[in-house]
Amino acid sequence: NQLVGNMIPPEFVTAIDKGFREAMLKGTLTGSPVMGMRVVLQDGLAHAVDSNELAFRAAAQGAFKQAMATAKPVLLEPLMSTEVAVPAEFQGTAVALVSQRKGTVNSMEGAEFVTIDADVPLESMFGFSSDLRGVTQGKGEYTMEYKAHVPAPRDKTELMVKKWKEQQAGKSEE
Repeated sequence: NQLVGNMIPPEFVTAIDKGFREAMLKGTLTGSPVMGMRVVLQDGLAHAVDSNELAFRAAAQGAFKQAMATAKPVLLEPLMSTEVAVPAEFQGTAVALVSQRKGTVNSMEGAEFVTIDADVPLESMFGFSSDLRGVTQGKGEYTMEYKAHVPAPRDKTELMVKKWKEQQAGKSEE
């Protein structure tokens, strides 16, 4: 809040904050929450007759939509730190399996039993356990844990935005 004076009464500043927070829960790209956004209130005006909490919340949500239209929002996906342990004879197959799932191999260690450290998008990890056991005759294991959110590839972003817009169009027809 960088307001100077009382151009907007304090109770409406709270309504503006609520409006932005509500709008950020459902972003404009895919309806996902918006992260890493900063909102600064610098100026505004309240009218003695027409101003109320609902009007200021709606104005904040409208400002959010305008800002998102001119910004360059990025869709993020979770990246998992993955550790794959396989017998040495299956090392090449395991690395290929990680690569097929858009993973990045960071390091490999071990002689008889190789441990592969990789970063893989979470979406690509579904079914990995079955595939790993299949190519390693049941001898391969893996663990994964959340590492960070990273920008999703453009093709995936475009597909998700298109799907979400189709869903929204279907809802408005009902």
